[in-house]
Amino acid sequence: MLSRFIAHRIRHAQGNSFASVIHKIAVASIAVGLAAAIVSFLIMQGFQAAVKDKIYSFSNHLLITRFTMSNAVEEQPFDYRIELYKNPEQFPFITHVQEYAHKAGLVKTDEEVLGIVFKGVGRSFNTEGFKSNLLEGRFINFSDSAYANEVVISKVIADKINVTVGDQLTIHFFQNPPRFRRLEVVGIYETNLSDYFDSKVIMGDIGLVQRLNGWAPHEAGGLEVKVNLNYFTTIALWQQDFNAYSDYAHEAIFSNPEIEYPQLVYLKALYDYQFNFDRAALESASRQIGNSMDYDLYLETVRDKYIQVFEWLDLIKRQVKILLVIILVVVCVNMISVILILVMERTPMVGMLKAMGAKNQLVRNIFLHSGINLILRGLIWGNAIGLSLCFLQYKFKFIALNPRDYYMEYVPVQWGWDTVLILNAIVFGTVLTVLLLPTLYISRINPIQAIRFD
Repeated sequence: MLSRFIAHRIRHAQGNSFASVIHKIAVASIAVGLAAAIVSFLIMQGFQAAVKDKIYSFSNHLLITRFTMSNAVEEQPFDYRIELYKNPEQFPFITHVQEYAHKAGLVKTDEEVLGIVFKGVGRSFNTEGFKSNLLEGRFINFSDSAYANEVVISKVIADKINVTVGDQLTIHFFQNPPRFRRLEVVGIYETNLSDYFDSKVIMGDIGLVQRLNGWAPHEAGGLEVKVNLNYFTTIALWQQDFNAYSDYAHEAIFSNPEIEYPQLVYLKALYDYQFNFDRAALESASRQIGNSMDYDLYLETVRDKYIQVFEWLDLIKRQVKILLVIILVVVCVNMISVILILVMERTPMVGMLKAMGAKNQLVRNIFLHSGINLILRGLIWGNAIGLSLCFLQYKFKFIALNPRDYYMEYVPVQWGWDTVLILNAIVFGTVLTVLLLPTLYISRINPIQAIRFD
């Protein structure tokens, strides 16, 4: 194409001119913007994946308990041999089901007294998923004849009461009459989620809780259900969630006669609805499972149980999206300025081309080709910088964090090549669309005035 040839000749004829400096600034702005977006999104995904994995290793995705109005730590027992437990294959999205029970108590040593929550688990417990949390030792070995006299405690608790793997631990359980058990510490775990697990939870055999509470061997405080989120499709979840939300909003808004312009309120409600794949998948699974449960059982998603953590993750996601918008605005303003400068610098050339019969579209294409070249060069450098920084952090973990505030000791990176490709497409498409604006100025240039332009 003639426009591409002319743009190529102009680019190579610039040398060390002012336009060459402007080109480099434009490439640098795109590169820095894309690199910042890649780093931000991959780190955000790393935070989400790391925190969710820690929570799921303890509680899985869905929790089933007996319905109660109490907020007590200990659950009401029920026969966990329900149809869901015996035949989980009836729900193709379920990958694992395990029983559990909690019991409150005190850990006493010669120097410390510490309140704890004993979480009893059975043979069905997903030990493989829990291994990533173990710092020392092993998980408990279940006994064939009685309950295991072994526990796994957190590093926080171990440091407070000054015990290590192999030491004996005395736990006094809250009941009437009070009872105590002397147990061996066989493992130490760490999730850095101190507010929820590390500061209070000790893992042990559910048989101990059953014995202390006088429960039958087939009774538990609850069931934890692990869901294969990849079973659900994005389109199906979107349609399902959107339709449900639409019905709810329609009923709530149009049934209220005091609302003026209800259609506008309705449309805004639908617009404000933000789709979240994980949440939608869990809600879809919970609805299907809930329809098959007895009326006296209560099903809760892990997101609802630990809502503060998930809201913190959502806040990070919103902040990263805002950062992306800011980056796009800065890059677009820079590119508009660059193209305008190039047009002004080449005004005599534009006048000459028009005087020779060149149409406005041909002249605009010349500068569009120049802009596309700048964008592609910026994308190449941006990917190289962003992915290199992420790789260095992933490999060497040189950026440390305070686990008390961020739930982990270093900045995590979650590789997602689809995310990288989408970011590249967004930057390229947005900047290219914006470049059309300054090129429209070309149609307003008078050939005679342009030739005489100084």
